[in-house]
Amino acid sequence: MRLDRPTGYVLYLLPGLWAVALASGQRPDPLTVVLLAIAAVLVRGAACAVNDVIDREVDARVARTVSRPVASGTVGVGNALLFAAAQAVVALLVLALVNVETSLVAAASYPLIVAYPYMKRIFFWPSAFLALVMSVYALIGWTAATGSADYSLAVYGLYAGGAFWTLIHDAIYSHQDKEYDRQIGVKSSALLFGGATKVWLTVFAAISVGGVLLAGSRTSMGWAFYLIVALAGVFLCSLIVRVDLDDPKSCWDAFVSNTSFGWLILAAMVAGQFT
Repeated sequence: MRLDRPTGYVLYLLPGLWAVALASGQRPDPLTVVLLAIAAVLVRGAACAVNDVIDREVDARVARTVSRPVASGTVGVGNALLFAAAQAVVALLVLALVNVETSLVAAASYPLIVAYPYMKRIFFWPSAFLALVMSVYALIGWTAATGSADYSLAVYGLYAGGAFWTLIHDAIYSHQDKEYDRQIGVKSSALLFGGATKVWLTVFAAISVGGVLLAGSRTSMGWAFYLIVALAGVFLCSLIVRVDLDDPKSCWDAFVSNTSFGWLILAAMVAGQFT
């Protein structure tokens, strides 16, 4: 489940919280937020287990992942898949406590979650597929808050904001393993963009912030929303400038720091309701 490394859970959950804040106005339901957080942990945990099974041979050849349970033989394939299925089912039951529509939207994303680990073998830009998967939680959050899957332009703005943000933090993450990826023959953003990575990430940052601004402009957000989103954009760009893509530790630190951007966007959503 990677419970010892919660960054992935936070990155997955935050677009959902953006959507809840945007859809609920000044009074988001605390129980809805708690249930969304629990479900995010379970869905992410299931995704990690599936990923470990599918990538077990690749993980065994990479120093950073060689100790993962399936790759190291600590957990068998059958038990790992059973654990993944259990988490996936319980997540749907938790979301159904919010409303059935939310559970159905989450269930619709499961085939994408299972398909993602195969993308690095067949698709030149696997991060793009991951971006589609990660941003689904914005749709889940909106459905949880409204009880409807009838999405407006504001929701699609959040989806785009989350998707292009994912392209940034996953590209930075992939630079940790680029030499192993090159040797093994799998695809990644690091290998795709190479020396032009920071240029592309800056473009993605502009589009991500633009998507969030679009979402806010479709609602009655006050001045604080636009100020904080602008500060979040500056922070994200500074992160891109400062990261050393040839230093795995710097890449990991920048990956973790991406959560601060997500929290700033959430703060903007909340503050914008009161100004």
